[in-house]
Amino acid sequence: MNANIQKLFTIAQKETRSIIGLMSGTSLDGLDVAFCKISNSGENTVVKLVDFETISYSLEFKDQIRKVFAKKEIIFQDLVLLNEIIGTIHGEMVLECLKKWKIAIDEVDVIASHGQTVFHAPKNLHQLKDFPNGTLQIGDGDHIAVKTGIITISDFRQKHVAAGGEGAPLAVYGDFFLFGKKDENRIMLNIGGISNFTFLPANRNPSHIIVTDTGTGNTLIDNFVKMYFPDKFYDKDAEIAKKGTVNQTLLQSLKANDFFKNKFPKSTGQELFSDEYVENALEKSNNKGISVEDLLATLTRFTAETIAEAIEINMTNINQDLKEITIYSSGGGVHNPLLMQWLIELLPCKFKNINDLGFSGDAKEAILFAVLANETLAGGNSQFDLKNGIPSVCMGKISMPQ
Repeated sequence: MNANIQKLFTIAQKETRSIIGLMSGTSLDGLDVAFCKISNSGENTVVKLVDFETISYSLEFKDQIRKVFAKKEIIFQDLVLLNEIIGTIHGEMVLECLKKWKIAIDEVDVIASHGQTVFHAPKNLHQLKDFPNGTLQIGDGDHIAVKTGIITISDFRQKHVAAGGEGAPLAVYGDFFLFGKKDENRIMLNIGGISNFTFLPANRNPSHIIVTDTGTGNTLIDNFVKMYFPDKFYDKDAEIAKKGTVNQTLLQSLKANDFFKNKFPKSTGQELFSDEYVENALEKSNNKGISVEDLLATLTRFTAETIAEAIEINMTNINQDLKEITIYSSGGGVHNPLLMQWLIELLPCKFKNINDLGFSGDAKEAILFAVLANETLAGGNSQFDLKNGIPSVCMGKISMPQ
């Protein structure tokens, strides 16, 4: 037997597995690195977060990724080379963290790498009759494995697409295993570059789970902050938006896209919610001269209302009383006080932070990919429901270090 196959077999049988989860989102801020100890699998999964670090991307690296990110036309060589470069750099970042944490390489069983999304193309966006859902994450797993000397599981979204899903959101699997609780209806709301939520029913029935993207999260807000204030990366504490007034004609123009009329569940990305999306809305609503304060207030309200409306529609469809739901929020959006204030005003649910469950909101997505890798190794028994966009599959490709 190949020694690496034997090692995988041994890892799968361990009582507790040491897994590093890697996540880099559409905000391109950097790489989240979560060192986890994971026991059991499926609904019995137990996770302990041992160490966590976010390593920021350099401006040069961000610019390289933006050359291919969410663009229909690119220089193909840039994509090919970035696939290799990102894998190598992510591997180096893992080694940097292990050195900082004083953890030996042989103490890590596997790395779970999400990769860097560069294009998301579900059918609801590309609308090409003869083509399936599609998505592409780069940062080759073999390069991570060879650079670190650690078995790497990567490219999780492709199996989801192959099994009939859209490749997103994938948080549902870890959400159900880690956060589903009998006798409490929970919504796990993640406000990253794109916003999504998972509804976890109190009956713990996986076929009753709902998971979907809702639309933009922080993407448009961040993009226009950078456009007007090159030295800023986001609207810290909503300081700029708080000075503005929501422009209702622009808001309605932003909400007029067919995406919001499409049936749930659905997924999306910056391929739709781009600077051009906002520029078109500004032109159609005759608001080209809007102040930056009013623009950011309106974009923040746009995120709040589309999240709230998506939750309302989905809960109404299953006759679920919103007052009987607790929403646990995570992602960069939870640090935007104006966005959170409006969500609380728009929804009669109870609101809590995911930190209240003993998990770091900043580390959540990296942890969830570690959980997916654990399922690849030792799980695969939970039955979800494809009609809700949740295939019952284990995901990820396995790369050996040698």
